[in-house]
Amino acid sequence: MFLSDYVDHTIKKLKAQSANTLTILNLSLGGFAILCILKDQFNLSLLLIFLAAFADRFDGMVARKLNIESEFGKQLDSMCDIISFGVAPALLIYQTVLGDFGAPGAIFTIIYIACGASRLARFNITESNGYFTGLPITAAGCLLTLSYLTVSFIPVHFFMFIVIILSFLMVSTFRLKKV
Repeated sequence: MFLSDYVDHTIKKLKAQSANTLTILNLSLGGFAILCILKDQFNLSLLLIFLAAFADRFDGMVARKLNIESEFGKQLDSMCDIISFGVAPALLIYQTVLGDFGAPGAIFTIIYIACGASRLARFNITESNGYFTGLPITAAGCLLTLSYLTVSFIPVHFFMFIVIILSFLMVSTFRLKKV
């Protein structure tokens, strides 16, 4: 009897932490992407950011499916998202393109990260009712990361516009239906 109670308790605990484990995986992949960027391993960082997006997509699905959504999980998700879809993509584009612009490139990079943080904070304190307000940071981060693939094809000044447009879209008030 004691062993079956222990197993049941352990399974409940594992179930309760499954979504948070995926969220921490998101953070780990984003952190690893940053380390790769610092070592000029840009293609690997791109892959890691997209893998973080998959982990981010599934953490919410798992939480809803297992009915284990929590305020802690919501806050943890936002903390991890700012690393994986705010700092990592911004640093990737800064290291490969925006750094050549000096102070303006650095300022645009910081604006992107600040808008992403603001977007996440607003998301955490508002009711969504089936809609996102503004472009989700995951989408912005994936688009910014994807733009890295065009570095050799488009003028570098274009990246200043990409960064600022994504920044403003994150803090805008347009509504986007959740999928």
